[in-house]
Amino acid sequence: MANKLFTEFPPVSTEQWEAVINTDLKGADYEKKLVWKTHEGFNVRPYYRAENMEGLKDFGTGKKTNNWFINYSVNARRNNFKEANAEAIESLNKGVESVSFFIDPSAVITVADFAALLKDIDITVAPVAFRSCCVKKSYESFKNFLAYVDGLGVDKDAVKASFDFNPLGYLNRTGFFNADSCAALAQIVKDAQAYKGIRVIAVDASIFNSCGASAKEELGFALAQASEYMNCLTDAGLAAEEVARKIFFNFGIGSTYFMEIAKFRAARVLWANVVAAYGVDCKCAKKMVIRATTSEWNQTVYDAYVNMLRGTTEAMSAAISGVDFLEVLPFDFAFRVPSDFSNRISRNVQNILKEEAHFNKVVDPAAGSYYVENLTNSLAQAAWDLFKSVEDGGGYVAKFKEGFVQAAVKAVSDKKDKNISTRRETLLGSNQYPNFLEKAEDFITKEIVSRDIQTYCGMALPTCGCTKDQVAEPLKPYRGSEAFEALRLATDRSGKEPKAFMLTFGNLAMCRARAQFSSNFFAVAGIRNIDNNRFASIEEGVKAAIASGCEIVVACSSDDEYAEAVPQIAELLGNKAILVVAGDPECRPALEEKGVKNYIHVRCNVLDTLKEYQKMLGIKEL
Repeated sequence: MANKLFTEFPPVSTEQWEAVINTDLKGADYEKKLVWKTHEGFNVRPYYRAENMEGLKDFGTGKKTNNWFINYSVNARRNNFKEANAEAIESLNKGVESVSFFIDPSAVITVADFAALLKDIDITVAPVAFRSCCVKKSYESFKNFLAYVDGLGVDKDAVKASFDFNPLGYLNRTGFFNADSCAALAQIVKDAQAYKGIRVIAVDASIFNSCGASAKEELGFALAQASEYMNCLTDAGLAAEEVARKIFFNFGIGSTYFMEIAKFRAARVLWANVVAAYGVDCKCAKKMVIRATTSEWNQTVYDAYVNMLRGTTEAMSAAISGVDFLEVLPFDFAFRVPSDFSNRISRNVQNILKEEAHFNKVVDPAAGSYYVENLTNSLAQAAWDLFKSVEDGGGYVAKFKEGFVQAAVKAVSDKKDKNISTRRETLLGSNQYPNFLEKAEDFITKEIVSRDIQTYCGMALPTCGCTKDQVAEPLKPYRGSEAFEALRLATDRSGKEPKAFMLTFGNLAMCRARAQFSSNFFAVAGIRNIDNNRFASIEEGVKAAIASGCEIVVACSSDDEYAEAVPQIAELLGNKAILVVAGDPECRPALEEKGVKNYIHVRCNVLDTLKEYQKMLGIKEL
């Protein structure tokens, strides 16, 4: 029966498909219209066929199951371990399966402290992680944890834990680096050898995501950092297999759904290739342990409930691609310490993915997809090329000191910022389709909008003070929506309530379309709108506009009506409001000669244009 499926449909060749596509394009450029140029630097075709699978590498996960741990982070920096334990226990009772504790890197956690922090938590069942560890100052805490484990009387191999000793992560975030950290890290690895389930070297690639980099930089620089650890620790006398077994990776999850699936699929194979290059044959040592967290860069302060949707799609891509640990950031993580409600929602996203969508029941469901397989191969090649360029340049530390890493990240983030400013990329609720009625809550300030959000929530890697010299400029995490949020916040905090009046006339379809575009355009800056269906005459529209007291009046109609109508509007309106034309008509030079200077259209840099209107309205930047 299976062999007879679709036999009534004759095969269609690629040439036939292309002929139809080119006919439908009616002479338009195929490459410009249908080929997507990614931030990763390669092109994506509009469709793929079986023939595109020829010669591709196999990027299967190699996993027997697709189960992952639902992770939750707890701030234990206040050294109130009893309180942190209660929060962890509560989360475990509500569906969480692993817990990360952010600890004070400058304080020594005693055996008794660990007993209080982990009370009633079975660490042979629920993995625990300790974040923001300092190689030198957290070493005593690590030894005390091993002593705590030894006192439990459980099988050492069954204990599931991790410590994120990560000198390169410290370099990324602060620009400080201590060359002596390798020797200290080597001792930590030696101490952990007897505990198979404890990993102690973190490769933190999530910071690249938080700085606006693409999947290529996140993956390529992750491999480069891991290789740096392999080099320095094998040079210190450790076996490559021993080192590889103690490494785990932290990744962010971006919003480009299929690209993120490709990233995690490619990551495992590329890491296995790196480990194999050190002469390691053991499959277990080649396995990449992935801890993934939904993106901070994508989160917004305005229209924050959209963050629920962002977190859901990001979690889906990570789950489909087979990560080992997954954390969905609460929707209010960008602007306050998350509430009980937001924590509940973030947990339930994963519960739904497991218990209702059954994503954990299928291993590598993206395998065999012509599109995903090609995307995975293209990304793997791009990331591998970046990795090799770092290796050829002397390794990660050398290239970071040189500024190569920072420049590569900034080149991509600048492109993203420009695309967001011109709305070629959409951040829903921020640069496009804002909630017209929303106003920032009183506690939202410029400092909150522009801060490092992990610092605000007590989850960032703090300065431990064990290094003296800054060797390079650090990477600078931010959120993609910050500039637009600062723009809107300036209006909200100005003490004014500026409004834009849509003066609609003439062609019904065009005046309505341009009124909707203009309303959305000005609402992005927190400027309220008075929309109208259509006025019967210019005189009627101007009269209503003046009566409304609006500071901005937007002429909304078709281009061919502007040449005559706009000068009439300008004369009737006088200096009672700022006149703006919706569109970029051919008659614009003639209108400008008559004193009409303001235009908004799809090719505008929305951010810069709205800043100019705020100046006209007397609204100062924060």
